[in-house]
Amino acid sequence: MKGTVDRIAVIGQGYVGLPLALAFAKKNPVIGYDINVDRVSQLLSGNDSTQEVDAETLMSALEAGQNTPFKAGLSLSSDAQKLKNCTVYIVTVPTPIDEFNAPDLSYLLRATKTIATVMGKGSIVIFESTVYPGCTEEDCVPVLERYSGLTFNVDFFVGYSPERINPGDKVNTLENVIKITSGSTPEVAERIDLLYKQIITAGTYLAPSIKVAEAAKAIENAQRDVNISFVNELALIFDRVGIDTHDVLEAASTKYNFLKFQPGLVGGHCISVDPYYLAHKASKLGYHPEVILSGRRVNDRMAEFVASKVIKLMLKKDMVLKDAKVLILGVTFKENCPDVRNSKVVDIYDELVDFGTAPVIYDPWVNNFDVMKKYPHISMLDNIVGQYDAIILAVAHKEFIAMDIGSLCKKTSVIFDCKAVLDKKILDGRL
Repeated sequence: MKGTVDRIAVIGQGYVGLPLALAFAKKNPVIGYDINVDRVSQLLSGNDSTQEVDAETLMSALEAGQNTPFKAGLSLSSDAQKLKNCTVYIVTVPTPIDEFNAPDLSYLLRATKTIATVMGKGSIVIFESTVYPGCTEEDCVPVLERYSGLTFNVDFFVGYSPERINPGDKVNTLENVIKITSGSTPEVAERIDLLYKQIITAGTYLAPSIKVAEAAKAIENAQRDVNISFVNELALIFDRVGIDTHDVLEAASTKYNFLKFQPGLVGGHCISVDPYYLAHKASKLGYHPEVILSGRRVNDRMAEFVASKVIKLMLKKDMVLKDAKVLILGVTFKENCPDVRNSKVVDIYDELVDFGTAPVIYDPWVNNFDVMKKYPHISMLDNIVGQYDAIILAVAHKEFIAMDIGSLCKKTSVIFDCKAVLDKKILDGRL
């Protein structure tokens, strides 16, 4: 509808939803909806715990959105009734996996049901959450029809535009990364594409179908997962050979077409999760995905490898493992961000406990109370005091790179670097 201003509802105000809502709020009236009342209250006070948005930007958008429902600006709410009269609904809720590595669509379907109870004729529902090919039309559309009483592609339409948010990345931001778009009819696809063109300076890519857009998202992270699993497997092999994996990578990367991926822990909400969505769809269609799942198995082994390697290094120095003080630097899934979702550092911690040591974690990027609420069995430090029998750099936060690691060590301490960012001369080992 050329010349009209959409009233946009963004469902979910986390790492993806909040930046998206703010971007659209520059040109449209936007309501950011989240079922977490505490999260909404936090944002209304100008505090974003994800550290993706600064207080000034947030408060400016909220001020513009006050009492101006038909002008550009942002409002926030946990009241689903406030979503009525919106023309576009964008879903940005989590799509995790369960304990059996199967897709958990509970958040997605709950959000879909909420939208269905408030949307009217002509509404467009766009999904950004990671799913498997076919999920939007096969799982979400029936819920929209059932609870709205409306008919798909007659009374309402859907689209899929996968999120590409990289937490903590201040360079590859929402506006600076090409956005894939798609829609349930050619006309709606064009309208959705134009909608995102308003805010994406890097441009958009209109996919030929919703399934293609869904699949593109799934393989982006599956490809990276497989590539990392290859170098992780090299790390396991070269450890037995007795050579440094990074020395090998440096040598190999002198060839023009060598892809220099780095070994490491693979956690977070994307790379360690999305491949299971693609594998789930493949399995339902009767195909067992061997490469994708083998990569997942290798990457899931790395926390155990790090812990056992540190223990072996300690034993070589004749250390007593019982109650040995082990300091783990970092608990987030990546550097310079507070996101602890699916952190593999916790797995290192658990392995060290099983060996009889007394590990503790220090991370200046997180709220310790929130971390221990999510992982109640781990011990978090407010500050680093004393010296430790072993130190594991698990996350390459800028604070750790600048830190004097030696001041935390005894003469016999083991120092292990999971990120290969510390001076090799002070290390006993690195991943």
